[in-house]
Amino acid sequence: MAAGNRKHIRLLAAILLSGVAFQTFTPIAPAWAQDTNIDSFNPKMPEDAKMLLSANELVYNKDAERVIVRGAVQINYGGYQMVAQQVEYSQKTGRIIATGEIELIEPGGNKVYADQMDVTDDFGNGFIERLRVETTDLTKLAAVSGERRNGEEMILNNAVYTACTPCATNPDHRSLWHVKAQRIVQNGKTHTIRMENAKFELFGKPILFLPVLEVPDQTVKRKSGFLFPSFRYTQKLGAGVSIPYYWAISPYMDATVTATGLTRQGFLLQGEFRQRFENGEHVLSMAGISQLNRGSFTGNTVDAQETNRGMIGSQAKFEINPRWTFGWDVLVQSDNNFAKTYELSTFDGTTLTNQAYLTGLGKRNYFDARAFYFDIQDADPNSLAENKQAVAQVLDYSYTHPQPVFGGELTADVNLTNINRNRQDELTIPGVVDRFPGLDGTYHRLSAELEWKRNFIIPGGLSLTPILAARGDAIGTTMSDPGGGYTGNYYDDDAATRRMLTAGIDARYPILMTTEYSSHILEPIAQVFARPDEEYAGGLPNEDAQSFVFDATSLFDRDKFSGYDRIEGGTRANLGFRYTGALGNGYAVRAIAGQSFHLGGLNSFATDDLVKAGSDSGLETDRSDYVAMVGIDAPSGLTASFSSRFDESNFDMRRADATVGYQGILWQTAVTYTSIQAQPLYGSTSDQDEIQTAAAYKFADYWSVFGSVTYDLNSNVITRNGVGITYDDRDTIFSLVYKEERDTDQSVANDWSIGARISFRTLGDIDVGDTKFDGLN
Repeated sequence: MAAGNRKHIRLLAAILLSGVAFQTFTPIAPAWAQDTNIDSFNPKMPEDAKMLLSANELVYNKDAERVIVRGAVQINYGGYQMVAQQVEYSQKTGRIIATGEIELIEPGGNKVYADQMDVTDDFGNGFIERLRVETTDLTKLAAVSGERRNGEEMILNNAVYTACTPCATNPDHRSLWHVKAQRIVQNGKTHTIRMENAKFELFGKPILFLPVLEVPDQTVKRKSGFLFPSFRYTQKLGAGVSIPYYWAISPYMDATVTATGLTRQGFLLQGEFRQRFENGEHVLSMAGISQLNRGSFTGNTVDAQETNRGMIGSQAKFEINPRWTFGWDVLVQSDNNFAKTYELSTFDGTTLTNQAYLTGLGKRNYFDARAFYFDIQDADPNSLAENKQAVAQVLDYSYTHPQPVFGGELTADVNLTNINRNRQDELTIPGVVDRFPGLDGTYHRLSAELEWKRNFIIPGGLSLTPILAARGDAIGTTMSDPGGGYTGNYYDDDAATRRMLTAGIDARYPILMTTEYSSHILEPIAQVFARPDEEYAGGLPNEDAQSFVFDATSLFDRDKFSGYDRIEGGTRANLGFRYTGALGNGYAVRAIAGQSFHLGGLNSFATDDLVKAGSDSGLETDRSDYVAMVGIDAPSGLTASFSSRFDESNFDMRRADATVGYQGILWQTAVTYTSIQAQPLYGSTSDQDEIQTAAAYKFADYWSVFGSVTYDLNSNVITRNGVGITYDDRDTIFSLVYKEERDTDQSVANDWSIGARISFRTLGDIDVGDTKFDGLN
């Protein structure tokens, strides 16, 4: 039945709006500033909103000025939908009473359930019996009764609050935790929720009693106050409790001050100040401690010698415009190992890169300028590792011409590098070799390179790509001669120029083979690059081309050196094939294999080098080692990959990496084997063979166990291991992790640690130590 009497629109609107008075709440963790509009509390009805009403019966008593609708009442008005068994409105008293299986759906998606509503027609005051609310973020609120006062306060009596994400798909699921309160008061003016005589229950048992707990309501994004405490325990720091206080300074600034008490070392104070600007943000971090028990650390380490320790760090990032970004990340600390020892977030790595940068990204060009300083965190008080690090400034620019040039693609790359080092970095291996990763002094280099290539498809499917490249370098250096320990010919003049011209061709002939259930692509590849000899080979500083690994991924690179300081010279051919297979049963196979040949001129990988970059690489002979890589993916979740390098004369395995993994519904695992044969000239005097294993098993709904072990086959020792258990239903996360690392040179302050984490969605986290686990995805 439709109701068209406009004098009763007020009745029906009030019925619908009454549900708004009992909105749910969700405590919000502190975040960046956002403006709060008090008017957003008020429900907004469109002026042209039309009301639809259906019911089995409508009775209007003109004398009593009362309207009653009964039986399967359904009301739709302004986006609000309401269902009830009966709705009654008294024009004399101005009160609305709805009864019987009431369900109200708000425009935002929140659902309100109740047995009875008794409110005024302006919904400023009223009562609701046996109230239950389900929000769009899957939190739930239930109360024996609710009351609205003065249009500003909502009072819930004997209320329960919880979050239940799995309930969306499993209505029978019960959350592990909830908060019970004798009374909950939501104040619309102060935007706070006050819980009185509250208790937090886990597994149905009360574990925390709070006489009063006040949190911001759902309209507030940030509010000053204490956050959840965190806990930790490590072998040499002892047990610790961290209490953070969050301070909302302004809409654009906030800070967190954390006080941590450590049973073995005393009081650690940390602070983090954050400021957001229109185009970026800045974070200033500080920490300090006066150690109480230096004797708990290993003797003759920085940790055992220092008493007052501290650090200050600054991180910033600003977007000048959509294409340009400017920022920095710097750390200054009192000694070499403070941030690492006390596991200060984002500053606890072994090598910290202090840098300032300017980056620009266009459609076809790229610019990056950076200044570097490397902070080495080491517990050895006599360590000179940081003093040997370079202060560097590097500029990179890459440009691709938007239009074809002679039918091909033209690219340009520019690199400008400036390096200064105060102390020579020398590594002496008795009876084997001296290596010089860095020389003291100043080094400048400007490099520019042009490359042109064009692809031709010959009838029959042959793909030919001619490649032309030209490069020039201008070098200035005041670096000291490495001395008699260097077996090469060092060029000690202050300035040098060098050039390299390359002419090459890349030929590929993809062969497609198909069957009823599979397809295969076999692609033989042949490359030839003709070049003059590398000028000053091994005679100039090598700062950015020290890391060198020859494998299947670099087989078809035009220049196989990893940086600009070395240039591959001489004429070389690369031969091999690439295979890709898709089998009808869901298996996928990929493989690369081949060999490289030095055809003429000076072999750059056979020349001496300050860091012996090409030594024992597999490319130092005219016929290189064989390289191969194969990978298999199975529909069952099984994956396997194998990469190796084999000696060209006797086929001995020089290097290998093998990984087998499985990822299923209940469990996942990965086993990785790494084998690197000794490279004495490169600084590695012994074979390196290691097995890493990791596995996780889901033994029940939301419960999993996991663990990892790293085993050194040559030393017959477990170098790292860890085990843990976790529960995760998206509302409650619980993790317990034990990790151990054996370190013979005492550069790690803490040998073992225990970490735990309990996270309650919408409430916060409680952390005890570090629960990061790197064994699996």
